[in-house]
Amino acid sequence: MAEKLIRETRLPMKLFERGKVRDTWLWIMDGNLLMVATDRVSAFDEVVGAILGKGKILTKMSIFWFKFTKDIIGNHFITDSPANLYYTWYGHKNDLEGRSMLIKKADQVIPIECVVRGYLDGSGWREYQSSGKVCGIKLPPGLLKGSKLPRPIFTPATKAEQGHHDENISFDKMAHILDCRVLATQLKNISLELYEAASEHAESRGIIIADTKFEFGIIDGQLMLIDEVLTPDSSRFWDKDKWKPGQTQESFDKQFLRDYLESTDWDKKPPAPELPKGVVNKTAEKYKEALKRLLG
Repeated sequence: MAEKLIRETRLPMKLFERGKVRDTWLWIMDGNLLMVATDRVSAFDEVVGAILGKGKILTKMSIFWFKFTKDIIGNHFITDSPANLYYTWYGHKNDLEGRSMLIKKADQVIPIECVVRGYLDGSGWREYQSSGKVCGIKLPPGLLKGSKLPRPIFTPATKAEQGHHDENISFDKMAHILDCRVLATQLKNISLELYEAASEHAESRGIIIADTKFEFGIIDGQLMLIDEVLTPDSSRFWDKDKWKPGQTQESFDKQFLRDYLESTDWDKKPPAPELPKGVVNKTAEKYKEALKRLLG
């Protein structure tokens, strides 16, 4: 059977949340959640289309990293086994297979995007150009777009509602938002440790993780990693062998799609322009290459 493009899921249970990419459903027992990665693709905080098979790639990669990092910090992943999801799978196998996982429901979601940057690009590069700093962290002069930083830096951002844009903030502002400097420090240290471990693995597979974001929640009184982790949606993946500061990097993420949208006259408000087939196919190829390299 040909693979089916999944833009949205409809299941015989209560919808908990429909995000930009994921549909999350209240599980039938135990107070857990079923998280389904659709094929929707977002850019500039807006859903801009769909890419066949994208949700399966995100799910497979997230599960890999959840298992890879479990000794650093626990996470919300329970299972992706069809045998354990029999009720939901009945009559919905083609919509859910390979793109769904049962997760623990967070008692509290930390309202911060925990971003780590090892290289200078994106909003960090723009901020550096104007102030020589990123999120209040002073960086050496003369860095180029794509430069490797002396050491990875923690650059948190606000977690905006759908349709709004995240805002880079300083560590002090993050601590103020959380009203707990101890928790802020814990999030910073864990994020940096996660990035270092993932970067070492990725570079052994020919990929530079230029930057990425982590999300955390409190589950049964413990701080845990939630949502997705280290995917082409939440990270910049660059070709290690072709990396060179001062130029546009060969990437395995959705930067190619972002660049196309930037070339149009779109004002980054809905509705987004229709994505050409070539842009969709090229982005899909990049996601597949990231999966192939990182997981082997």
